[in-house]
Amino acid sequence: MTPWNDNPVLKVEHLTMRFGGLVAINDLSFNVGRGDITALIGPNGAGKTTVFNCITGFYKPTEGRLVMKQKKGDSFLLERMPDFKISARAKVARTFQNIRLFGGMTLLENLMVAQHNPLMLASGMSVAGIFGLAGYRQAETEAIDRAKYWLNRIGLIARADDPAADLPYGDQRRLEIARAMCTGPEILCLDEPAAGLNPKESAELNALLRFIRDEHDTSVLLIEHDMSVVMEISDHVVVLDYGEKISDGTPEEVRNDPAVIAAYLGVADEEVEVVEEEVGL
Repeated sequence: MTPWNDNPVLKVEHLTMRFGGLVAINDLSFNVGRGDITALIGPNGAGKTTVFNCITGFYKPTEGRLVMKQKKGDSFLLERMPDFKISARAKVARTFQNIRLFGGMTLLENLMVAQHNPLMLASGMSVAGIFGLAGYRQAETEAIDRAKYWLNRIGLIARADDPAADLPYGDQRRLEIARAMCTGPEILCLDEPAAGLNPKESAELNALLRFIRDEHDTSVLLIEHDMSVVMEISDHVVVLDYGEKISDGTPEEVRNDPAVIAAYLGVADEEVEVVEEEVGL
């Protein structure tokens, strides 16, 4: 039994997504282990973002189940939930390939926005907030402390009052991850978090993701094209090609899988050895 099958936080079961006559995902099954960093990789057009969109409620799958199991024992069928409940109740957070910060807001305000739901509940849907009642003041203090904690963690506490748009690209990436963590997720879905980062920024990202996994016991599911990031930090790698799973295992197992090599080189499985010789692999 592989570790991610022993105690999965998310089970993707026979997921199929069709757009008219196009089958984007075909009968896909895999697990995300609790406390693991799981990478979903594959060539462009393999269907990785479609899988994310199904998990986070942007798409409703044509077939299949998405079972989220929380630490306290609650289970949710994500395919039956609206997207805002997947975030609020099932505790699934997501970042996007294109950064979606509120550029005109400060760093602190961006992290406070992520905590809007619990603050609204504490305010009694605004009444307690308007009158500054004790329960709301406590919730607001906790939200600010949480925001400061993550700003400190990503090394940006000194810029808390600066507009998010003023940050360098790599800092914006980490701020977006910090904002997602302010929602208290049990699984964090990251769509190409290393895209556009230089080696120093990639190393900082790796350290942050390890910290999230190790210190906050948050499972991470990421789509990534940077194989140096994938192979360095992943516990488990799932490989897609044309919407189907072609490999599922440890980074070392996947690295040496002929089907994976063939998919990335764009050749048939039986031609892998010939091409490897030609390019010196």
